[in-house]
Amino acid sequence: MPPRRPGPKDYLSLEKGGWKKKWKGKQPVALVFPNHYQLGMSNLGFQLVYGLLNALPDIVCERIFLPEDNSQPLSIESGRPLRDFPLILCSVSFEDDFVSLVRIFRMGGIEPLAEVRYPEAINTQGFPLIIGGGVATFINPEPLAPFIDFFVVGEAESILPQLVSYLAEKISLFDRGKLLADIVQCFSGCYVPQFYNVDYLPDGTIGGIKAMAPAPDRVRKVVTYGSDAVGHSVILTPETEFADMFLAELGRGCSRGCRFCAAGFVYRPPRLWSADAVISSLHDRPANSRRVGLLGMEMAKPDDLAKIAKYLVAEGCLLSFSSLRADAFSDSLVELLSKSNLKSAAIAPDGGSERLRRVINKGIVEDDVLRAAETLVQAGVTNLKMYFMIGLPTETMDDMLELVALVKKVQTVILVIGKARGYLSNITISVNSFVPKAWTPFQFHPFADLDTLKERIKFLRKELGHLPNMKIIADQPLRAYFQAVIARGDRRLGPALLSLVDSGKKWTYVFKEHGLSPENYAMRPRTENELFPWEIIDHGINRSYLWSEYQRALFAKSTPVCDTKKCRRCGVCNDK
Repeated sequence: MPPRRPGPKDYLSLEKGGWKKKWKGKQPVALVFPNHYQLGMSNLGFQLVYGLLNALPDIVCERIFLPEDNSQPLSIESGRPLRDFPLILCSVSFEDDFVSLVRIFRMGGIEPLAEVRYPEAINTQGFPLIIGGGVATFINPEPLAPFIDFFVVGEAESILPQLVSYLAEKISLFDRGKLLADIVQCFSGCYVPQFYNVDYLPDGTIGGIKAMAPAPDRVRKVVTYGSDAVGHSVILTPETEFADMFLAELGRGCSRGCRFCAAGFVYRPPRLWSADAVISSLHDRPANSRRVGLLGMEMAKPDDLAKIAKYLVAEGCLLSFSSLRADAFSDSLVELLSKSNLKSAAIAPDGGSERLRRVINKGIVEDDVLRAAETLVQAGVTNLKMYFMIGLPTETMDDMLELVALVKKVQTVILVIGKARGYLSNITISVNSFVPKAWTPFQFHPFADLDTLKERIKFLRKELGHLPNMKIIADQPLRAYFQAVIARGDRRLGPALLSLVDSGKKWTYVFKEHGLSPENYAMRPRTENELFPWEIIDHGINRSYLWSEYQRALFAKSTPVCDTKKCRRCGVCNDK
């Protein structure tokens, strides 16, 4: 008999930190993460929102996750169902979770479609108001537009406490239409899909997006500034991907300008928190908590990273990180890695060849990769992971051959270390299909042909799979294809996502039933002047800049890192 999976009460008993408030006299808010508990509680942004809301004295915020066993979603704190909450906030970080969010509504007894959930002229009292947030929704909210009453576009600290306090006061007093109109007039960064009409041309592209009063023509994201806004873990639990690890961010955004990375563009301008602010946040970790994960190490200044590393060494802390830039090592960091008993670490060349790394503007060369691998293995890493993408713009078989050669060089370098110490390190090659994302220079580029992607994976398995101490993990190109459709999708996808949940059929079949062409969304090249559905949102980035970066990529020309003191290339800092 298989072991029983933990339930809400089990999770709560294992946690350190958090809140369990009484409901009397307070406004209940459900904070929904459309995936399982283990993933949701590993998400720092989700924890940050949970902490912000429960810090409000008149709010009781409880977490709801996608159940493991298809049972009714219940809150972790009190075991209440979703329909008991008048306010539902949804934190969505990945396109793959769009379908899961719709599924949670169905499982929780909430009508997913907003136009059905709120028949015209019915007061909001007794009905939940559903608010969307999270990075995936402010990259491209449109596939979820039919389900969400309004989206909060941007970073939570600057808007969410004031907004939720306002809603707690007003939600029972106004009908839904008036409440939503008041929200867009009172708060920046609020996108109400029903206030926008989208016109489509005969070829399926967008002819125009018209805002209805009082909504603005475009919704500008809200941004958090200041060097003391360090996000860190609120709750520690063994039931997560980073079991009992205290996470702290080193900053937001990234100055590197990798052309495939949506987060690097929508979190502009890049902001680094001061080393002192990061160290201060580390003081908040629970007693006896020694495992620390630093997020954003790829963008940290070497001096700041050295200062933080020195503090962690003095505190006897053990460091962990998801991946590290191959050119970011310092003596103090290497010392910390050696003392952290770190067995697994990752570096991300992303592009397999020198040319492709210029195409994607990665900013590292082969020597950086080899030196990073050597440093990590010398520091005690026995499981080295390397991330690569296939299907990148302009990729050829020559690039694939160079990828194979690079991996073999890394293996040669670490083999020398392994033989000297008496045991060898393993290499895991993680291969993912490139997915073009909104708000990047590659938003104009098509997703690669599925047969090509499968052949690339087959080639890598043939060339590398037989090598000793080598493992290859590759995503399924069909799954990446679905993600590419969602990533560049519009609100016409909404009914298909609902049918996907209700029918259980394959997504390709469901899309065909709804008259939607996945190829048109994912594999069609975009022109310089085509209007995109996600451009309802305004991240301050000039479209002309993204196009020029795309053109530079096609010719393998790199672009310098972002310098917010003087750089005004992309447009974000022009009116900061």
